[in-house]
Order: sequence, then C-alpha cells, then structure tokens
Amino acid sequence: MSNQTDRSASSFPQGGLQALPTRKIRIIGVPLDMGASRRGVDMGPSAMRVAGLEARLEALGHQVTDGGNIRVEVAETRASGSSSARYLTEIAETCTRTAEAVVRTLEEGIVPLVLGGDHSLAAGSVSGVAEFYRRRNERIGVIWLDAHSDINTPETSPSGNVHGMPLAALLGLGPEALQDIYGFSPKVAPENTVLIGIRDIDSAERDNIRRAGVAEVYTMRDIDERGMRTVMEEALRAAGRGTAGYHVSLDMDWIDPEDAPGVGTPVRGGATYREAHLAMEILADHGRMVSFEIVEVNPVIDEHNRTAELAVELACSAFGKKIL
Repeated sequence: MSNQTDRSASSFPQGGLQALPTRKIRIIGVPLDMGASRRGVDMGPSAMRVAGLEARLEALGHQVTDGGNIRVEVAETRASGSSSARYLTEIAETCTRTAEAVVRTLEEGIVPLVLGGDHSLAAGSVSGVAEFYRRRNERIGVIWLDAHSDINTPETSPSGNVHGMPLAALLGLGPEALQDIYGFSPKVAPENTVLIGIRDIDSAERDNIRRAGVAEVYTMRDIDERGMRTVMEEALRAAGRGTAGYHVSLDMDWIDPEDAPGVGTPVRGGATYREAHLAMEILADHGRMVSFEIVEVNPVIDEHNRTAELAVELACSAFGKKIL
C-alpha cells in the first residue's frame, strides 16, 4: 500500500470546525428540470437554501453571497424537440447562462457553489470553470460523484433525457449544442476526469467511456473492496495532475436512497452517510477544489427535506467542516 494511503489523519489540517482558509463563496441556483423525465428537481435550489446553506457556511467563517437563480424556461411553454435529446435547445441556453455566471464569479475571486436542478446543468457550470482557466492557459479536472456515468449521447441514450449526457458533452462526444459552449472542446481531458461511485451504466455508455478515454472510473465495488479513502486519494491525484484544480459535481443519487430518498433517479447500493462525508472531508483536506455543485435534489419525493439537509451537510464538509 502506498505512503499516500498510509498517511495518518494527523498529516491533514486539524483544529476546530474550520481549520482550512476561509473562502468567498457565491451560491448560484439553476432550477432546471428539463433534462429528466421526473419533475421536481427545479425546486432543489430552494430546498437547499431552506436547509440553511448560507448560514451554515458562514458559521464556518466563509464569506457567502447568494447570486440568485439562473433564468430557466418553463417546460410546459416549450416544445420538447427531438425525442433523442428532449429540450436540448432550452437546456443549452440555460447552460450558457450558467457558464457566464460561473466565469463572472471566478473573475471576482469567488468560488462558485452551483445548486441544481438536474445534472444537465453541469455542461454549463464546468464549461464556465474551464473557460476561466483556459484564459489563463490552465486546465481543470473533474470529480464526478454519481450513480450514473452521464456519458450518453443523443445517438446512444435510451430515454432522450439530457441529464444523462453532460459528461459526454464535456468530453467532446456531443451533443454539439452543449459541447461547443465557448467554442472549444473538450472542456476537460479524459485523464483528468474521474467518476466515483458508479453503479448504473447503460451498455452504450460503457463504449462511450472507452471511446472518450476516461481512465479513472471507480464503481461501488471499488469503494466496497478498497475503501472510500483510497479511492478518493487516487481520484484527486488523477484530477489534479497538471491542472489548476478540480470542479466537483455531486449528484445526490450517488448516496444510497436510505439516506438520500429525494433524488430524481435513485439507485440502491450507494455511498453511505459516513462514506459521503468522508469523501467531502478528504476534498477539503486537499484544498484544490475550485468549484462545487450539488444536483438532483427533488423535494417532491423527499421526506421532510432530508435530502436537501444532507446536501447542505456535505457542502459544509467539502468547505472545511470537521468533527474536531
């Protein structure tokens, strides 16, 4: 076993709830639910705000502002378009507005904290982060925490739901309306793209993962056999290799439905409550996260806002909250 894995907890910053440097954080809501079949995730940003996100981050010493919500069209007022990529035009418009908000936030020296909404919004948030660093001749990595790989294309998707396509777009596989935001593609190199906790993959997605050249894919079996700490340490090294840092995209269906019931596409056998917190705590310890998003919180099917409450807890852990 490597020295990295054997390192004791004492080698990480300690000392109180907030041992890491305080940061300026801007909350950006993206109430998008056109990318999924099940409605309700458009209320996710509100649910996380109601759960006290801003106040709880401020209690850690961060300077937090709420930038409000990105404008999103109402699905019922628009035609769904092609059955292979429903509402693609509207989703691309929302993603472009999201990307612009993320770029502005980073230009002001503020960390974007994006709240979804369905996962298709990541095509916008990551494009914004990638564009900001591209202007500085730097590149980024991506940590994708999800039950699904989200690497379908209109040609391979069995549902036509665009929330299953954002990672494909970011890696340059299409659809073009999403991959060509800011006029360059791919937004992230496959060797700096890491999937963690995957457990529900379409057969065509396996081919797309190989075609894109994504080297680091950790399934739930990897976590079961090797432990969350080992997986996260390896993942962060891959995402951080030669990059300015990494964007973290947390789909709440990554967590087992026992702990996160209010998600758009629940899949049994996900990360436990403590595994999820450990992953966020390790992210904070490494200190190289440049942006963060939480998606797929669906209050319509949640239980007393449990999933949004957990999302807020995990955000606090990612931004430095510690047990001691």
